[in-house]
Amino acid sequence: ILNMVFLINSWLSSFKQPGLCITVAVLLHYFLLAAFTWMCLESVHFYLAFVKVFNVYVPKYILKCCIAGWGIPAVVITIVLIINKDFYGNGSHAESNPFSNFCWIQENIVFYISVVAYVFLIFLTNTAMFVTVLLQIHSVKSRTQKRSTFWKR
Repeated sequence: ILNMVFLINSWLSSFKQPGLCITVAVLLHYFLLAAFTWMCLESVHFYLAFVKVFNVYVPKYILKCCIAGWGIPAVVITIVLIINKDFYGNGSHAESNPFSNFCWIQENIVFYISVVAYVFLIFLTNTAMFVTVLLQIHSVKSRTQKRSTFWKR
């Protein structure tokens, strides 16, 4: 859905309807954050599968993942809309502005907090999970090699 909203964004912004543009910008922002949130949940899943292999039972795991994957971005979007719905829009409508026909976040500070900081936090989480999983795989491999050399002797 993120790709579809992105592809039809400039076409819908050409109608010059502020409500339509705000809706498209909100949808684009929401599905972008949802894609990154699901990527983060996948890294948590890898962590649970490779590091916490045994005795990992989370009741209603899929439901909790769905609530987090779709709910956290909705909370961010709701906060932005509550503060000011005009943070979303169609740019300056100037002919010299190449992005005037694209519905997106208009305020830089809102963009940096609700997109860049959000993605950066997910990047840090994914990196931490990745390093942890790599260390776990490395420790398992080294233990297996020590056992095989012991049995060869």
